[in-house]
Parts: sequence; structure tokens; C-alpha cells
Amino acid sequence: MNPYNDSAVKSSPDGPQVAWWRELTGYQWFVFLVASLGWLFDTMDQQLFNLARKPAVTELLRITPGDPAEAGRVGEYAGYTTSVFMLGWAIGGIFFGILGDKIGRSKTMMLTVLTYSAFTGLSALSVGVWDFAGYRFLTGLGVGGQFAVGVALVAEVMSDRARPYALGWLQALSAVGNMLAAVVAIGLGKLQETGAIASAWRSMFLIGLAPAMLAIPIFLRLKEPERWKAAVREDDENAPAGGAPRGYKLGSISELFGDPRWRRNTIVGMVLAFAGVVGLWGIGFFSFDLIRTVLRKHFEGQGLDPQAIDGKLTFWVGITSLVQNGGAFFGIQAFANLTQKIGRKPAFAISFVLAAVSTAFTFWFLNEFWQIFVFIPIMGFCQLALFGGYAIYFPELFPTRLRSTGTSFCYNVGRLVAAAGPSVLGLLTSQVFNGYAEPMRYAGVAMCSVFFIGLVALPFAPETRGKPLPE
Repeated sequence: MNPYNDSAVKSSPDGPQVAWWRELTGYQWFVFLVASLGWLFDTMDQQLFNLARKPAVTELLRITPGDPAEAGRVGEYAGYTTSVFMLGWAIGGIFFGILGDKIGRSKTMMLTVLTYSAFTGLSALSVGVWDFAGYRFLTGLGVGGQFAVGVALVAEVMSDRARPYALGWLQALSAVGNMLAAVVAIGLGKLQETGAIASAWRSMFLIGLAPAMLAIPIFLRLKEPERWKAAVREDDENAPAGGAPRGYKLGSISELFGDPRWRRNTIVGMVLAFAGVVGLWGIGFFSFDLIRTVLRKHFEGQGLDPQAIDGKLTFWVGITSLVQNGGAFFGIQAFANLTQKIGRKPAFAISFVLAAVSTAFTFWFLNEFWQIFVFIPIMGFCQLALFGGYAIYFPELFPTRLRSTGTSFCYNVGRLVAAAGPSVLGLLTSQVFNGYAEPMRYAGVAMCSVFFIGLVALPFAPETRGKPLPE
């Protein structure tokens, strides 16, 4: 019998176990919904930035939209602002990840929500590209902390059987947050197209402020997991007389990297995350900029004024985000089910290869309107499947006292290195391939090799399928 009441399993009296979700208690459902809500709003804020990045940089640099002579410059600064955002994401993720082990999961979740929601709203007040980048850095601090504490919280209140499915669903619902951002972009794009608003991107960030704030009252009712409370009691009992301060071992960086087992798991996780994060944030989410290039050629032939064109582009980029994240939702679910059948390592191997192939194919061949609805959802399915793996696998690599810290190091130190990815894409676009007609295509294909870096880590990765969380 599991000693933690909030993760007790209800077995079927008829023999076979019932569906995993039928095992959940009312409180387990509450935890799942709260953590999913926090992560959903988090990803919505992330996606609002992806959708607003290019028009924001264009306006803040005072460049005429669609000016081919300045396309490389816009791409370069869009890459810089994305890298700054990811840098804040990495730093905040590490800080809040450690805090999640030291002071608790629920308290840390509240702090991250307050941080990312407040600075998302302030991004709308930007007057130049560098203060815009500064707001994005501060937003990233909160965005980065949400994932580690959220997945640690859900992992610790679920049964071993329900855990991977619940974490898969939590990550899949992040795609719904991305889709909400797309709906916002579609609506605001229509308003800009008609002249009702002058700048859709500023309105996006203001809207991004409100929903996340609604989650805070819910977090106030959230309890800390029994596993974490037990780790705190053990830590206090083992403290030497006269003693070490409370939390001496909880969130300990020295133990994370001093113990050979946790050090190996951390390095493996960081390499796995690096490949997927660069692939998504350094290539995949720049598909929106590629779509803008393809569609602008179409709309300029219709003799529309620049504001109407910008509105149409915002609308159709929003549609692109919807179909990409629709594919992502099913990709994450597919990974969650596949990894339960064949194991974590084989599922990662398949996903890395599919992500590389689908992304390179999309950047090289997408040139027609109808292809958006075929190539983009397939690419989203393959790229985001990896992130379902991160949500399931990373909490399984560490004990309770280090789970939030270890997960955050995997996800965010990899991101710290990966922060160079968007800038590299921007430099490839503006410098290396600048003489080509559409340089982003060549830059995107060249960078797809990053997915194969993830394969290098798999021989050293432990297989955790069917095993309980380490203590």
C-alpha cells in the first residue's frame, strides 16, 4: 500500500485495473487541474510572444513592414529578443526550481504566476527593442519556474500507474494554452485589419496579463504533497545538533552534482532538453515568421494597404499556431502512450528523428497556402512530442528532496545553452544566407541537425518505465 494518502490507488474488485483516471481522488483531480491551469496560462504567455515578436520588433525598430532590405535586420533582432527571453527563462527556472524544493511546490507556483503575468502586461508598454527585451527577460523568470514545480507536484500526488498519463495530459494541455494565444491573435488581427486598433501586438500582451491572475486564488487552497512534507521531516530529523538550517538537503546543488547517480541523470536530462528546446524555440516557432514571408507575397499582390496586410498576417499566423498546436496536443498524447508500451528511451529516439525530418521538410518545401494545414500540424506533432517526454521523464530521475531542482536543471540549464539558438538562426538568416531569396528557409534546415544531439544522450539515460519515483 502506498503510504501517501493523496496518491492511493483504487483497484477494481473485478480483477483488471480500471482506467487510470478513474483511480484519482477528488483532491488528485484538483491538483492536476490547478497545475495544468498554471502551465496552460504560462504557455499562453509564451505563445503570445512568439506571435507578437516580429511585428513588435518591426515597429520598435521603426522599420516599414515588409521592407525586403530590412528583413534580415528584423530577423536578427527577433532572434536577440527570443534569446533574452530564454535566458530569463533559464535563470528563473533554476532559481524557482530550487525554491520549489526548499519552501514547497504550491508557494513557488504562486510566485511564478505573479511574475510572468505582471511582466507580460508590462511588455505592452515597450518603447524600444531593448526595453522590450528587458520585459521579456523578466517574464521569462516566472515562465521558467512553472514547469518544474508543476510536474513535481503532479508526480508526487499520483500513483505510479497514473503518473505518466497525468503528466502527459498536463503537458498536452499546454498546447491548449498556445491555442488560446492563437485565438487572441486571430481576433486582434481582424480588429487591426479593419482599423479598429492600431497595434495588435500590444493588445496581445495586455490580454496575457488577465487570465494568469485568475489562477492565484486557486493556488491559495493548494496543499503541499505528503512526499515533500515527509522529506522536510526527514531533513529536520537528520540535521546535526546545534544544527544545520532547515532545508539543508532540500534543493541541494552540491548533492545534485556530488552524487554520481543524480549527476548523471542531470547531465542526460540537460542534453535531452537542449536538443528539443533549440529545435522548438530556435527553429519550430520561427515557422510563424516563415509563414508571414509566404503570405505577404500573396497579399501584396492584392493591392492592400500595409495595415490591412499586417492584420491579415496576424490573423493567418494565429491560424497557423492553432493547427501547429493541434498537432502538438496529439503528439504529446502519442508520446505518453508510446512510452508506456516501449519505454522512455526508444520513444525519445523515435521522436528526435521525426522532429528533425518534419522540421527540415517544412522549412524547405512550404510555399503554398494549403500546405500550412498539412506540413505545420505534422511538424507540431513531432516537435512537441518531445516535451511530453520531458514532463514524464524528468521527475522520474530524482528523489523528492531534489525533484524540483533536478527537473529545473534539466529543463533550464539546457535552455540556458539553448538560448543561443534563436540568435544563431537570426545570424544565419541575416549573414550566412542573406544573399538567398528567402534566407530563413536555409537557416532553418541547417539548424535541424540539433535534434540529433539528443540521440547522443540516450545510451547513458536510465530506463524508468514501470518504476516508482526514487526516494
